[in-house]
Amino acid sequence: MEFAFVEQNEASERALVQRARAGDRRAFGELVTRYMRRAYYAALGLVGSHEDALDLSQEAFARAFRARANLDPELPFYGYLYQIVRRLCFNFLRDSRTRRVRMEEATPWLMNQAGAKAAAADPGRSAERSELCAQVQAAIERLPEREREVLVLKEFEGLRYREIAELLGIPIGTVMSRLYTARRNLAAELEGVL
Repeated sequence: MEFAFVEQNEASERALVQRARAGDRRAFGELVTRYMRRAYYAALGLVGSHEDALDLSQEAFARAFRARANLDPELPFYGYLYQIVRRLCFNFLRDSRTRRVRMEEATPWLMNQAGAKAAAADPGRSAERSELCAQVQAAIERLPEREREVLVLKEFEGLRYREIAELLGIPIGTVMSRLYTARRNLAAELEGVL
């Protein structure tokens, strides 16, 4: 009896994959419903953060949908999806470590930006530079992820608006808007510090 259920489930999954591959959004939605919990828990196990796991598992489904022409109805859908989840999580973890290192490497730039204003007001503040740098770095880390990402890409990596837009897959206007908001929010965070 159980064997028949497994066979039937596999057959229905193959049919869903075939329909999804042909562009049937409802069929793909059914696959999402079947596997969203597993994808989330897989991501949670890899990254350890509820919010990040939600984002990464949703992104995995989005990528699977965009690449649905590559789906093989003879292979389990979850195996294909898991490989996407896994790559996204490992890239996320790698990028998180890289971002932390870059923030530490950005200390001189932060000090020049923040210290120039402070030095103009009081040249004796050079002794407070390390504390000021830590405050600026903490303020940047408190920015929402999207704003922080655009700020880092523009100010620390020196990318142009068009390059950021292509990298993130968003319009240039969105890049400009996020960067403006990030700078405004950062200035507000640092208002009492500088």
